[in-house]
Amino acid sequence: MSNPLRSKKRGSMIIWILVGMLVLGLGGFGARNFGGSVRAIGSVGDTDIDLRDYARTLNREISAFSAQLGQPVSFAQAQSLGIDRSVLARVISSAALDNEADRIGISVGDEEVRRRVLAFDAFAGLDGSFDRDAYALTLRQEGLSEAEFEGKLRDEAARTLLQGAALGGTAAPDALVDRVAAWLTETRSFTVAELIASDLAETLPEPDEAALMAYYEAHPDDFTRPEIRRISYIWLSPDMLADDVQLDDEALSAAYQERIDDYVTPERRLVERLVYPDEATAASAKARYDAGEATFEALAAERGLALADIDMGEVTEADLGGAGEAVFALDAPGVVGPLPSDLGPALYAMNGILEAREIAFEDARADLATEAALDRARRLVADQSDGIEDLLAGGATLEEVAEDTGMEFGQIEMAPDTDEGIAAYTGFRDAAREVTETDFPTLAGLDDGGVFALRLDGIDPPALRPLAEVRDAVIEGWTKAETTARLAAMGEEIAARVEAGEDLAASGFVTTRYDEFARDGHIDGAPPALAERVFKLDEGGAAVVEGDGVVFVAALGDIHKAERDGAEFKATRAALATQIGQSLAQDMFQLYTQALSAEAGIRLDQSAVNAVHAQMN
Repeated sequence: MSNPLRSKKRGSMIIWILVGMLVLGLGGFGARNFGGSVRAIGSVGDTDIDLRDYARTLNREISAFSAQLGQPVSFAQAQSLGIDRSVLARVISSAALDNEADRIGISVGDEEVRRRVLAFDAFAGLDGSFDRDAYALTLRQEGLSEAEFEGKLRDEAARTLLQGAALGGTAAPDALVDRVAAWLTETRSFTVAELIASDLAETLPEPDEAALMAYYEAHPDDFTRPEIRRISYIWLSPDMLADDVQLDDEALSAAYQERIDDYVTPERRLVERLVYPDEATAASAKARYDAGEATFEALAAERGLALADIDMGEVTEADLGGAGEAVFALDAPGVVGPLPSDLGPALYAMNGILEAREIAFEDARADLATEAALDRARRLVADQSDGIEDLLAGGATLEEVAEDTGMEFGQIEMAPDTDEGIAAYTGFRDAAREVTETDFPTLAGLDDGGVFALRLDGIDPPALRPLAEVRDAVIEGWTKAETTARLAAMGEEIAARVEAGEDLAASGFVTTRYDEFARDGHIDGAPPALAERVFKLDEGGAAVVEGDGVVFVAALGDIHKAERDGAEFKATRAALATQIGQSLAQDMFQLYTQALSAEAGIRLDQSAVNAVHAQMN
């Protein structure tokens, strides 16, 4: 029974949740946060849906999504994305499988549960073997008893068996896989001519007012000014105060000493250390290295290690203890030893010399002064913030606060792409985008330690710019559109001649030949629609595709059917068979669990679900 159980991976939701919970420490939420007698959020048939399982799974999914985005995701955001509903559907499906497995008597023995417990790395001791104390402690920290955890393992194994029996025969139909693989691996041979403005027989005339007005009215989006938010603001930054900060040499000298490691660096070496169990073994390995019988990398590999595993990085002589003198005596890369280490006799490979470096206080003074001045200025800004907030809270206008405090007062017209001056700060742009005309100015911080407050004076909605204001842009747009239209008409004439039997390569235009072009191929400088059109043509057909001020004419030569004995077809077919098979299995699994749930009956305790959600907020 062990082998098939081990080979089944789909549907192992609870186990992987627990693995993530135990190893990554993400699952502690909910293990101890729910008191009272409610332990289930509902049931499927006679099987309860464990409240803590739902909480752990939901917390894990939110944490994983946060890691994927690289920023925290609130529970409200997770709800808006449907994460809570997805997790609820998943735990309902698991309960439906548990209920069905129990109904028909599917289970596994204690030996299988034992094997699964022993397989968890989280329960291993320092020697890599199972540690009962670690097992008990880890489960206790997660609010689980051994019986509960082993019961979940037993349930998961039974679910895997049931799911495997239900989906074991699922496979993608050969006819479907063959047809799609053949379609994907077909290629085309064709010729492309690129028509540009200089190919036109006549020079484009200057547009008259009627033509410009028609183009202007037909393309309003191109000439519409975006929404403008008229903002008044006050701003105080550390840079504004830095020049007025008084610094003395004593303070700078203290700052220099605090950061002495940045300015004074001792001589270092790039070192790798290979530890051996005893002196004799290390000496034997060194002799083989000296005789050229083994490289240092090979010696490491003999001990099951890669060079990355034994890399000590940059070290000082003191870092190496008793081995430091011998290693630092080398004036070129080499290997010394056996020498002592904290872990036993070792060989040391020295791979590079990093000379000592010292920047004197006088040389560092300017940088220290700049940083110290900005740091002091940030504190001054913070010291003034309370007073500024009091003025704003007392009803003072931005203009009055600026006059009383010396803050910079300014006004700016904010468009979506404005990023100059104070608008270079993300915090200011966000605030300017969200403020309303009824909001009172409040003080907010900036990334550099500065502060600001703003007021929305008005909003100018998007508006079509007058023709006179955008006349040059309209002329440019009309010229490009008219050029493209005339080239397209020329291209249609060429395409008609090609389909009548004329060779595109003999048309007098510069052409490019593409042989055995793949369906997912790319043509530099051409729109994706060109390749798409080519694959819709019959042999001998032609197509015209417009680009940005240019036109492409494609003439299809040969359609190359898939080579079913070729490596590309076989690889594509294998990937498709897996992909389609997995998709079918997922659909069947969803239908199966839905049918089980419907037959057994689902009961949800919304108050219990809400209690979990409340803990997430």
